Amino acid sequence: MSQLQELEHDPSDPRRSQRVSFAGGGMSILLLAIVATALSAVLVRAAIAYAHRRGMLDQPGQRRSHTIPTPRGGGIGLVAAAVATMPIALIMLPMPWSWPVAVTLATTTALTAGVGWWDDHRSLPILPRLGIQLLACAAASVAILCDGGLSLAWLPLLLVAGVWSINLHNFMDGIDGLLAQQAIFVGAGLGWLAWMAGQPALAGAAACLAAASLGFWFFNRPRARIFMGDVGSGTIGLLIFALTAMLWRTETTLLWPALTLSSSFVVDAALTLLNRMLAGKRWYTPHREHLYQWLVRSGMSHAAGGMWFLVWNVLVSAPLAILAWIYPKLAFPVCALAYLAASAAWTLIKRQRLRRAKHRVRHVVT
Repeated sequence: MSQLQELEHDPSDPRRSQRVSFAGGGMSILLLAIVATALSAVLVRAAIAYAHRRGMLDQPGQRRSHTIPTPRGGGIGLVAAAVATMPIALIMLPMPWSWPVAVTLATTTALTAGVGWWDDHRSLPILPRLGIQLLACAAASVAILCDGGLSLAWLPLLLVAGVWSINLHNFMDGIDGLLAQQAIFVGAGLGWLAWMAGQPALAGAAACLAAASLGFWFFNRPRARIFMGDVGSGTIGLLIFALTAMLWRTETTLLWPALTLSSSFVVDAALTLLNRMLAGKRWYTPHREHLYQWLVRSGMSHAAGGMWFLVWNVLVSAPLAILAWIYPKLAFPVCALAYLAASAAWTLIKRQRLRRAKHRVRHVVT
């Protein structure tokens, strides 16, 4: 008799109850994902009507990539759906997390979304926004560290990582569908890593983020009917940071495949910021110098620009993340390889687009 047959015929075998529990967890994750998608879609549709009534419209301009006035703030639907479902997944599914972690995650998500929602209505200065971001990241980090019995000496590093994640995802929200697409991919990838690590509750929380992002994507895909706004972009950054930190707390080596999933976004945001600093520009002001913006500026549609990032994620980030998971001892080198490859691709494509832009200018002049 095979090991599987023995497991099925012996009700007293603890492995059998674990197998049944995980199977039930999979069905619960699917149900929560469906709820998150539907709730997000309904709330985003309501946000479109609200934005039109309040006049919350992003106007076309020199530093923007859209050509018609478009409502903003649709990320509120995504955030509400995530807050409604992710804590349930963390608490109710197999291998649950503690109440303090689930409640803190929901609270810090709402806090980050709240300051973003305010900024979508009326612009806030940098310092108040940064203060709220630091507070949210500190609370989430302390809850995760204390839950795992880890030293608070990790707190400064987690604070930097959390605030960076919030802002880089805000930077990368500039063309139709791109950030929602990335949140679906990374959320699904983190969920898969958590599931393979034997963490259904964490997998369910990540799946809820991906599903809520899918509900928003239906309205944000090219041509967008509504933009995410700071209420959504910054909050996605916080949630991806928190889920990644929770994976790291579960199993240290999972950090590297988790970071590999975000290689395209991190490299574009980091190298663009570095280039602007080295050029002596006001790096914290709005601009159109990210690679995804250059793709659109050089004549690509928003859909085609987003496809470039999707192709990278599917053909490079996902395989390398799987490789890093299969071979934990090679996880860090594989992650480093992903970022080096992304940096090389960013440099080559950016130069090619700059040359094409100069050629077009010369053609127009002559």
